[in-house]
Amino acid sequence: MSKPSDLVQGTLDVLVLKILALEPMHGWALSQRLKQVSGEVLQVSEGSLYPALHKLEQQGWITATWKPTANNRRAKFYSLTRIGRNHLTREAANWDRLSAAISQVLRLKEA
Repeated sequence: MSKPSDLVQGTLDVLVLKILALEPMHGWALSQRLKQVSGEVLQVSEGSLYPALHKLEQQGWITATWKPTANNRRAKFYSLTRIGRNHLTREAANWDRLSAAISQVLRLKEA
């Protein structure tokens, strides 16, 4: 299983922003969604996720509001801001460019 420390710097941020672009959610639900949509390849620990959420909130890319969950517990629900959506668009384009370049190198024929 990949861990956030194994990923390219900033990858967790862009993954979190993408998940929140789909709908607002609390941290635990966000980690479960990431695990689900990645086919259980990507799992993020609370020790990595919550500092990332705090940093994204400080950057102004997400906002947080306390709300009750489906099982009536209070949780912080995170939402993508307009600035965050713009940042996500730029970072997704950068990721596409980077991953395409890496793929080109990995497709090189060995001697």
